[in-house]
Amino acid sequence: MFSGSIVALITPFKNGEVDYEALRNLVEFHIRGGTDAILVCGTTGEAPTLTFEEHEKVIEETVKYAAGRIKVIAGTGANATHEAIELTSHAKKVGADACLLVVPYYNKPTQEGIYRHFKTVADEVDIPIILYNIPSRTGVEIAPETIYRLVKECPNVVGSKESTPSMDRISELRRLLGDNFTILSGDDSLTLPMMALGAKGVISVANNVLPKEVKALTRYALEGDFRRARELHYYLWDLFKILFVETNPIPVKTACWLMGLCEKEFRLPLCEMRPENERKLVEVLRRYNIPIVRDVQY
Repeated sequence: MFSGSIVALITPFKNGEVDYEALRNLVEFHIRGGTDAILVCGTTGEAPTLTFEEHEKVIEETVKYAAGRIKVIAGTGANATHEAIELTSHAKKVGADACLLVVPYYNKPTQEGIYRHFKTVADEVDIPIILYNIPSRTGVEIAPETIYRLVKECPNVVGSKESTPSMDRISELRRLLGDNFTILSGDDSLTLPMMALGAKGVISVANNVLPKEVKALTRYALEGDFRRARELHYYLWDLFKILFVETNPIPVKTACWLMGLCEKEFRLPLCEMRPENERKLVEVLRRYNIPIVRDVQY
């Protein structure tokens, strides 16, 4: 159901509020760029800093702006099951195509607790669900066996976003679940190796900046043309790395600001880049001939 290049969209802010005009323009930018789907309210969308009301409105407005022209995946995960149910129910109500639910964070549940959490949400809300495994942020990993159990019991659990460097894990997921289960890379620099093992695409940070190129990489990989996919992988390598020189989404939102797509505004505890890192970011963007419309002296 979901494959190719899916953008992990930033959430633009202006004067302390969500900038819905900029959000609309970002949706149009990705439709023009050929992006396959938009993920809102994920890690790159600064979801932990959104109020509950903002979180729901960003999803609703994105669906409205997309108007059926591009699929919308709503980030609706939470570390409390009842909150995840409420966010997921709202996303379904306003017309999202699927939901991405992160493994519950901070409270570090057992595998049984993780299983019960996702099964409760999946049973409660009949919408395609993509699990989000990112142990570096959540403190706990969802085991392949737990995913297998969920897939067998919940028909609407259709995939997982994998933010992990372990290709053994990707191999095990593919072996256990087969081709009908959608594995998506959660790290741009790992998209090619994951797709070589059977992943269907990427939920991408770099797509915010170069949507056509990230789309082409995934298209070549899906077609089995790994020579061209590998060429694009190495071409994009410097961009992949500079966008994680500081905590995501600080560099990518700064890049979008430099491109004139949003304001350079974050919510604490996130803040602007260190000047030396922003200078490096500008240098990399210029090497890709990305138009910089802000008056910077680097």
